[in-house]
Amino acid sequence: MNIVAVRFLRAFWEEHPDAEQALKSWVDEAKKAVWKQPAEIKEQYRSASILKNRRVAFNVKGNDYRLIVSVAYQYQAVYVKFIGTHKEYDAIDAETVEMEI
Repeated sequence: MNIVAVRFLRAFWEEHPDAEQALKSWVDEAKKAVWKQPAEIKEQYRSASILKNRRVAFNVKGNDYRLIVSVAYQYQAVYVKFIGTHKEYDAIDAETVEMEI
């Protein structure tokens, strides 16, 4: 998968250093993945939540943080839509949130 907007993840782990290793691991695993449907993501990440609009929510660092991505299966691309704490996640709509540029 091609990950679009990794810079948002990098900025996040610079602000939250305890998330760095978990996010780097996720990036490495996602880059190697060839997901063709949501079920394949669930096989790899059992705690991932499949949402509407081709979105997936991942638990990061033992569920301390949440990562939401949109997956374009046909193009093998993952778009980062949100990364934040659980409290921040609870305050957004995971199915429509967009990263602020």
